[in-house]
Amino acid sequence: MSNVKRVILILLTVITLVPLLSSLWASFQEPQIQGRLELYQTNLVLQAAEYDPNSASSTSPEAIATLVTQLTGQDPYGNAITQYQNVLSSSEANLRLIQGSSANRRSSANQKAIAETRSLIDELHLKLGILYATQQQFDAARQQWESITTTDNSRLTDTVQTLKPLWLEAQIPADLTPLATASFEAWFEQQNYQQLYQLQGNAIALGQIQRQIQQNAQQAFLKLTVITILPFSVGLFGFGFLIFLGVQALRKRHESLLYIDAQAAWETPWDGEIIWQVFIIGFFLVGQIVLPLVLPLALQGLNLNAAAWAVREKAVYTLVTYSLMAIAGLGVLAISLWEFRPLPRDWFQVKWLDNWTVWGFGGYMVALPLVLLVSLLNQLIWQGQGGSNPLLFLALKAQDQVALTIFFLTASVMAPLFEEIMFRGFLLPSLTRYMPVWGSIILSAFLFAIAHMSLSEVLPLMTLGIILGFVYVKSRNLLAPMLLHSLWNSGTLLSLFILGS
Repeated sequence: MSNVKRVILILLTVITLVPLLSSLWASFQEPQIQGRLELYQTNLVLQAAEYDPNSASSTSPEAIATLVTQLTGQDPYGNAITQYQNVLSSSEANLRLIQGSSANRRSSANQKAIAETRSLIDELHLKLGILYATQQQFDAARQQWESITTTDNSRLTDTVQTLKPLWLEAQIPADLTPLATASFEAWFEQQNYQQLYQLQGNAIALGQIQRQIQQNAQQAFLKLTVITILPFSVGLFGFGFLIFLGVQALRKRHESLLYIDAQAAWETPWDGEIIWQVFIIGFFLVGQIVLPLVLPLALQGLNLNAAAWAVREKAVYTLVTYSLMAIAGLGVLAISLWEFRPLPRDWFQVKWLDNWTVWGFGGYMVALPLVLLVSLLNQLIWQGQGGSNPLLFLALKAQDQVALTIFFLTASVMAPLFEEIMFRGFLLPSLTRYMPVWGSIILSAFLFAIAHMSLSEVLPLMTLGIILGFVYVKSRNLLAPMLLHSLWNSGTLLSLFILGS
C-alpha cells in the first residue's frame, strides 16, 4: 500500500472515530428500551391476572388457574408495583444524569431529553397511583399523584384531579372528560371505568366492562404464552445442550464439538490494511458519515419532513437507508478483494445441500439462554442506561402490517445477509492470519457489537456474535450464521409486535 493511501486511511479513520465515539457516548446518557419492554410485559401480566378460569367452558378451570398463576406469578399486582417503581427510579436517575450533562451544554437535544424524561416520570407516577389504589393502598396512591411535577400539561393534571375523588374518596368526579380523553393502557383504563360504574350503580355498563376485561385477559394470556413459554422451552433445551457440550469438552477434549484446532484458520492472501480499508470505508464511513449527511439533505431538497412521518414511512426510510449502506459496503468489499481473485477455498461459501439448518437452529437454541444470562448481568451493570437500537422502539410501536413487514425485511433478511458477509464471511477469517481462531471469533464479535452503537448492547451482542462466529467456523457455510441471525431478529420482532399490540 502506498504511503498516500495509508495517510488517507488514517485521516478517514480519525474522521470516522469522532461520530462513532460521540454516538457511543450519547448512548451512555440514554435510557434502554428494556425498561419500557418490561412495562409492556407487566401490563400484559396485569390483564392476564384478571382472567376468570370459570369463563373457559371447554377447559378445566383448575388447569387454567394453574397456568395463569404460572404466567403471572403469585402476586402479579405487587410485582407490577415493584416493576413500575424500578423503572421510575431508573428514569429519575437518568433525569439527573441528563441535567448534569446539560449544565455545560444546554443543547436543544438535551432540553428535549429532559422534557421527555420528566413526562415519562409523571406518567409513571400516574399509573403507580392507580396500581396502589386498586390494592386499597390509598395513602401510597395519593403520594404518587402528588409527586407529579408537570405544570405545563393540563391533560395530566386534569386526569389527576379526576382520579383523586374516584379512588381516594369513592365519589363520582364532577368532570368525567379527563377520564375519557386519557391515553391509558387497557388495564388501567378498564380499572378506572369499573370503579366508576360501581360508584354509579350502573349494572349494565359494569357488566359490559367486566366482559371486556375477560376478553382482554384471555388475549393477554395467549400472548404471554407465546412470548414466555415458547422461548423458555427453547432456552431450556438450549441450556441442556450447553451442559452436554461442556461435559463433552471435558471428556473428549480435541474430539468435542467445542474444540477448534489451528487447521480451522483460513488462508488469507491480503493483509491487515485491506481489512482496515473495508471496514473504515465500506462500513463505518458510509454508515456513520456519508448516509447521515446525504439523506437528510436529499429529503430537504424534496421538501420532505421526516419528523412528521407515520411509522410506515419511517419503516421504508429505515429499509432504504440500510439497503444503501449494504450496497456501498459490499461494493467496497468486492473492489478491495478484486485483485486477489480467485479466492482460496472456504471463502464466502454458500452450500445449500449441507447441514447449515442444524447449525443455525442449534446455535439459536444455545444463544437464547446465554444471551439472556448476559443480559441480566448487563442490567446490573448499566442500571437502565446505555441506550438501545432505535429500530426496536419503532417496531414496538408499529401495529401497521405493512410497516411490520418492512421492519421484518430489514431486520430478518437484509441485516443477516449484509452483517454476516461482513463480520463472519470477511472479518473473522481475515483475522485468523494474525491470531488464533478463537481470538478472531471474539474480536470480530466485539466489533460486531460496537457497530450497533449502543453501550448497553455490547455484552449481549458480543455474546451473540461469538456464537455466530463459532457456528460459521464449524459449519464453513455462511447460510448457518445467516439463519441464526435471522431467527434471533425475527424472534425479537415477534416479541415486540406482541408486546406493542
